[in-house]
Amino acid sequence: MLARRALPQAKLGATNVSVFTKRTTKGTLSLMRWLFGRLDWPITWLEGGVCTCRPIAGIQVLAVSGIEVEPIFLQDQVVGSVFNDGEARHCFLGGILPRDSLASRDYQTGQAYEQLEIALAQIGMDLSHLVRTWFFLDSILAWYREFNEVRNEVYVQRRLLEGLVPASTGIGGRNPNGAALTVGSWAMQPLHGTVCAAAAPSPLQCPAPTYGSFFSRAVEITAPDLRRLIVSGTASITPDGHTAHVGDLSGQIDLTFRVVKAILESRGMNFSNTVRAIAYLKRANDGPFFERWCRKRGLESLPMLTTRADVCRDDLLFELELDAIAPDQSCLAVNRETRSADL
Repeated sequence: MLARRALPQAKLGATNVSVFTKRTTKGTLSLMRWLFGRLDWPITWLEGGVCTCRPIAGIQVLAVSGIEVEPIFLQDQVVGSVFNDGEARHCFLGGILPRDSLASRDYQTGQAYEQLEIALAQIGMDLSHLVRTWFFLDSILAWYREFNEVRNEVYVQRRLLEGLVPASTGIGGRNPNGAALTVGSWAMQPLHGTVCAAAAPSPLQCPAPTYGSFFSRAVEITAPDLRRLIVSGTASITPDGHTAHVGDLSGQIDLTFRVVKAILESRGMNFSNTVRAIAYLKRANDGPFFERWCRKRGLESLPMLTTRADVCRDDLLFELELDAIAPDQSCLAVNRETRSADL
């Protein structure tokens, strides 16, 4: 009931909703309607696991205020939201599924990209406008390499490597439809020369295409009044692309946060600029340890959702994605004595 009331009371228009739960049920759609009322925006409903005794790990809602939000439909289902902030048009898509959940996994991946293109085409955009993608793969460890091959082929065929390769998260997660994957994305179409998006490299890691994954470590969107940094799903990976701290959860969390911190600092930000984050733990019972880890470093108040999910490699125990915002270029002189100082 709280979720259903919060948005209207705050005069916010939702653009995208993600629900992380322990399991999906036949009553999933009814539960979503109970939570949110009329479904005028895309919802990505994911089954993976939670790190507490609660049935739902959390809900993340992306919303805007003072702007009209229009829905995008596929087969009479709301799969997207589009709005104009005066500087650019933004499109959020969520819950995108392949048409045939009984087809092979690689074929379903291709279909999911086709559905993305169909949805974007309705508002005059295409894959080249993507700044961020999310891929939630059922049984990810069984076919992540296969998924990457299809993604890479799509990007090559559409010549996307000649422009901005979007930031991305590829993580384990089941969906109520039993499809091999469900997809979300954020696309942006600048209206003037005042807004641009560019890849932001990771100072401590190699570019992801080095080991066969076509995504940017981070993407920075620069507008007249702010800069938004979108950090891709990040894990304990060495500069040469190998897994670091195998079997050592603390070591993997430490390195992941150091890597993300370095990306933030390269853009004149720190963890206090965070506006959204998701932490993915391979093992649900590691939740209390991660909470203690955050408290010891003064990071317990980060706007972060923690959920259980398989990461793209069997030896990876942790992954973190994060968005941060800085109001203007003056943040380049930001005070370094922040909560992240002892990482």
